[in-house]
Amino acid sequence: MVTIERRYVLAFVLVALGVLTAALLSSVLATVFFAITVAYVLYPLSEWVADRGLSKRLAAAVTTVIAFVAGSLVLLPLVAVLYLRRRDLFEFFRALPETLIVAIGEMSYTVDIAAALAGARAVLTAVAVELASETPIIALKIVLFTILVYALLWRPTAPGQAVYRTVPAAYHDVVERFHERLRGTLFAIYVLQAATAFGTFLVAWVVFGALGYRGAFALAVVAGVLQFIPVVGPSVVVLAIAVADLVGGDPIGAALVTVFGFVLVGFLPDAVIRPRLARYTTGMPASLYFAGFTGGVLSLGLVGFIAGPVVVALFVEAANLLAEERRPEQERR
Repeated sequence: MVTIERRYVLAFVLVALGVLTAALLSSVLATVFFAITVAYVLYPLSEWVADRGLSKRLAAAVTTVIAFVAGSLVLLPLVAVLYLRRRDLFEFFRALPETLIVAIGEMSYTVDIAAALAGARAVLTAVAVELASETPIIALKIVLFTILVYALLWRPTAPGQAVYRTVPAAYHDVVERFHERLRGTLFAIYVLQAATAFGTFLVAWVVFGALGYRGAFALAVVAGVLQFIPVVGPSVVVLAIAVADLVGGDPIGAALVTVFGFVLVGFLPDAVIRPRLARYTTGMPASLYFAGFTGGVLSLGLVGFIAGPVVVALFVEAANLLAEERRPEQERR
């Protein structure tokens, strides 16, 4: 006979074993987290593929392949640009003066560019060595990520059924609210940001090419990737190009790229693409998203890119639920 006490005991055992599992799998916990969030977003696509006549297993496999290819299309252009344009980058850095004097009114500041470049070179060298030494581990994590995404898409309802059977019926609406908030937040992070980044890449490619920059494609790729960083975004690329033009003695070029870059590259994709997809999200304010992004990255590293906004979004939803619970009491008074 299934009783409430038995259900709570099993829920406690599940939580305890979950904590133990997280401790034992701490080295791959970020990979598992990414796999769960990606599967969460890809589930509607897997269902759509299954509705076309494929089996659940085959639909999950097709969706996993689509996710893998999409992720590769995001990362490979950036890596290819950095490799193919390495000579242009080196020539640009060599052309920079060792110091730059910035005058503001009667005060002037000296920026030691040579020291900054030396520090950046040391950091990049250390990162390259670390990545080279961890290549087998990275490959193993990619395989684990792919297997987890496939498994979660093949049997997606099992975790939800466990939650609904454990949580009392009176709180099922709370679970549903958290589910909607989580789905909307993950959609905003993955799909909306990816679509906006691709639009930014296309617009930036046209703008930088029209302004006559040799590495227009490379600059556009970097601008698109930086779209994933909230608030900062592709504006960093525009400012960097403007500063380079000023240092190179081309103030007109700096002014043109500043105006067209901020308007067309920094503002236009957000203004056109984001509103069209915003109805699929939960509409978390940009300030809270940025707070979650920044805090998550600084606290957890790369996984914080997803975990930070998710935690903030769930906190906001819990606050909304509490406010809605108190509203009827206030109306009765």
